[in-house]
Amino acid sequence: MSDSISRRAMMGATIGAPLSRVLGANDRISVGIIGAGGRGTFDMHAVAEANAANVAVTAICDVWRPNRERAAAWAAETFKVQPRQTTDYRELLTWRDVDAVVITTPDFGHATILKAAVEAGKDVYCEKPFAIDFAKGKAAYLAVKNSGRVVQVGSQRRSDGMHMAAAKLVRAGALGKITRIEIDVAFQQQRWARNYKDVKESDVAWKEFLMDLPPRPFDPRLLRQWQLFRATSNGVPGLWMCHFVDTVHWFMDDPYPAGAVSSGGVYLWKDGRQTSDVFQALIDYPKEFLFSFSMVLTNAGGDRNVWFGTRGTLEGSIEDQAEFRVSGNGSAATDRIAKETRLDPEPTTTHMENFLQCVRNRRTPRADYQAGFSHAVACCMAAQAFETGRRVRFDRERIEIVT
Repeated sequence: MSDSISRRAMMGATIGAPLSRVLGANDRISVGIIGAGGRGTFDMHAVAEANAANVAVTAICDVWRPNRERAAAWAAETFKVQPRQTTDYRELLTWRDVDAVVITTPDFGHATILKAAVEAGKDVYCEKPFAIDFAKGKAAYLAVKNSGRVVQVGSQRRSDGMHMAAAKLVRAGALGKITRIEIDVAFQQQRWARNYKDVKESDVAWKEFLMDLPPRPFDPRLLRQWQLFRATSNGVPGLWMCHFVDTVHWFMDDPYPAGAVSSGGVYLWKDGRQTSDVFQALIDYPKEFLFSFSMVLTNAGGDRNVWFGTRGTLEGSIEDQAEFRVSGNGSAATDRIAKETRLDPEPTTTHMENFLQCVRNRRTPRADYQAGFSHAVACCMAAQAFETGRRVRFDRERIEIVT
């Protein structure tokens, strides 16, 4: 932790005393970036490109010096403000002039930082997954619920016009009763294989990277390829399934699974990873439908996104800006959609713009904390089922995963 943090300020952040200010209609929204790697850079650009008046990135937190300094230089040039820098998110949260933070750290840090941020009085844009550890996710969920802060989860399909049109169609009952949803993802790119040979220990705030993980020796591979290791990622469920199970919850208006089973393993990439390269989950819901999700990192044969209804079938791509079409392949000719139709996108704004608008007007964003916690529940269930080889279920009343 930086020596510049006063004891009083850190006590305020710890016990939840608000470290924020009340924004006027024309006040600049000051944004802090926590995690300035690839996704953090993407989200900084999204802040700059959003159609939102008087917004600037004024604070940068990253544990790796090259990332932090690169991001700070870009922000200074873009927003004409020299941002403050730190290696410790807790210090950034004590800066009273920071109104909102964007959390783009490795997945294991999301829920912990989110909880601390709302308790410090900050609005938050938190990248997905909301959490990979259920207990931490639940703690963050309850903290946000009690905070009154604006929280947008980075499930950007909720701001995509084609997904909006598909959600509207499904929720209106146009497909009849949907009993099965199948989403399959296949690619064979080593996107996780970031170079770590040039990472110097002197450039890394290692203790701050580990956060609340048990102490361990400096490991540059864990820093750069954290997706491969169970301490920092739950693998395919958190990295990929969270995108798509969120659309299931949204379209079907059914926020929590009833139960889940899953299987898979490391079948191709024998590189010391602890997370699978082939994964399959079957998740059932109280509204009586089955969601089948599979992913392979071993083949690039294409993707599948199909929603099976009694009156028709919805098919789409898995991309952010998807194409969806609906056909009458549901049931008898007397009760089916008459012809294949391609959906037209709904008018929309970007996901970041929606968040910044809500910071100013205090409305609920499109992917709020409930949406984030819901996808975390499903992903944690799938990961736990994979690790234990047993079916798990969700107790809605107690808000607990049960084996």
